[in-house]
Amino acid sequence: MVFFNLVSYILVLVGALNWGMYGIFDFNLVSAIFMGPRSVGSIIVYVLIALASIWLIISPIITNGALKLRGDRTVKETQHS
Repeated sequence: MVFFNLVSYILVLVGALNWGMYGIFDFNLVSAIFMGPRSVGSIIVYVLIALASIWLIISPIITNGALKLRGDRTVKETQHS
């Protein structure tokens, strides 16, 4: 689950940066990379970003309010005698 949260977080940040560049500079990075806003590559990226945002909405509900971006690492305590 941590992997999906991290990948989703990165995809949503890419989507947010793309929207910011589009709003400020009228430049769509995704469509520039894939040669058009309705090309197959662009559509795949847009769908992945949408799914990632849905996952980031659902993931805290599944985990009782925690969005984990790091794995749970337990430290074993050593007994000093």
